[in-house]
Amino acid sequence: MSAVEAKLAELGLTLPDVVPPLAAYQPAVQSGVYVYTAGQLPMVDGKLPVTGKVGAEVTPEEAKELARTCALNALAAVKSVVGDLDRIARVVKVVGFVASASDFTGQPAVLNGASELLGEVLGEKGVHARSAVGVAVLPLDAPVEVEVLVELTQA
Repeated sequence: MSAVEAKLAELGLTLPDVVPPLAAYQPAVQSGVYVYTAGQLPMVDGKLPVTGKVGAEVTPEEAKELARTCALNALAAVKSVVGDLDRIARVVKVVGFVASASDFTGQPAVLNGASELLGEVLGEKGVHARSAVGVAVLPLDAPVEVEVLVELTQA
């Protein structure tokens, strides 16, 4: 078990199976020392636990937990490409999309769910730049979507 997966276990988390693509793309792609994930929805066991807009059908607190799930799914996508999460040198950038009610402006707090999970799991390697964007709708009416860019150590 890798050190990263041991940390996940210590936190009571397990790395899920990679979420199969919903269209014509790969869950993650490596280019040089970087791995770019596709947008990860908060899928659990192949389905969304909740749908709708944050600030309407979904509370900000629920959305923050969903963002954590997105980050966990992103780590699974990274592992599917590189085989060992201990190869992560650092998380460079996180981009998060929040399907928002028209008056909802708390996107950064929602995306803290993903950022905090990466910090808990990876420590200083999990500190990253980030964008938190409010959008009208996401695939499958998901409340949150997260993509991650990681830099790898040399193999």
